[in-house]
Amino acid sequence: MSERKVLNKYYPPDFDPSKIPKLKLPKDRQYVVRLMAPFNMRCKTCGEYIYKGKKFNARKETVQNEAYLGLPIFRFYIKCTRCLAEITFKTDPENTDYSMEHGATRNFQAEKLLEEEEKRVQKEREDEELNNPMKVLENRTKDSKLEMEVLENLQELKDLNQRQAHVDFEAMLRQHRLSEEERQKREQEEDERETAALVEEARKRRLLEDSDSEEDEAAPAPPRLAPRPNPTAILEEAPKAKRRAESWERSVGTLGSRPLLSGLVVMKKTDLGPGTRQSQASPTQCSEKSGKAADPAPRTLGTSSLSQLGAYSDSEDSSGSN
Repeated sequence: MSERKVLNKYYPPDFDPSKIPKLKLPKDRQYVVRLMAPFNMRCKTCGEYIYKGKKFNARKETVQNEAYLGLPIFRFYIKCTRCLAEITFKTDPENTDYSMEHGATRNFQAEKLLEEEEKRVQKEREDEELNNPMKVLENRTKDSKLEMEVLENLQELKDLNQRQAHVDFEAMLRQHRLSEEERQKREQEEDERETAALVEEARKRRLLEDSDSEEDEAAPAPPRLAPRPNPTAILEEAPKAKRRAESWERSVGTLGSRPLLSGLVVMKKTDLGPGTRQSQASPTQCSEKSGKAADPAPRTLGTSSLSQLGAYSDSEDSSGSN
């Protein structure tokens, strides 16, 4: 038990390491390793984005018949996180990077291609200047001209910055704030004016409607013809409430009212002399001659039925006694 933590093991004097059998493994054997995606890529099968730094359980193998300055090149197999399609990429020791091989497309590849193009143009220029001195002079002239343009642009930017340095931004903001307040005030006044106009219009409309309704109410109704009295209406008429009779009415009778039963009692006509008839007829003739309008119906003093009955009985008694 004490030997399990010991670093140095005991080898006997007759130990021969050449006699230990060696395992014969294939050169293209694969190992399971844990790695992170070296760049942003997009799956060609489902379009899923795989970002740089995402961890995968990948299979690693050595690429056969490929090497760079004696350095082996390794290939890695990963699976898409969405559709489980296989994606492969290799190491690129020449550019100290990784190269996409199958199953996906690398994002932001344009920047890398641009850098490669710049390197290629620079290399071609150096090759041309190496064997052509006139090309060197031409390139220097172009570079000096380009440098002059850059300096002019830089000077223009400096002048522009100096002009902007004298601008009072606080005053500009204050003026903008004042103009904004004036605009809001003007809009508020316009809104109030429109509201007042609408209220005035509604009030005038209401006054016109009220005046029209009053004219309709004030218009006189067409006169209705009075219905002809029915002779039997007195029998169908509901009895009226009895009015309390005064003390003098009990003894004398009513003066201004004509009871309904007054027409049933007829006074007895007495034969008068010729002088009396002439005296009665003279006022009538005088009134006709004067041309004054007389009442269509003669006015008779309202007398009670009891008084007429008493007068009638008195006339009978007087005639009987005579």
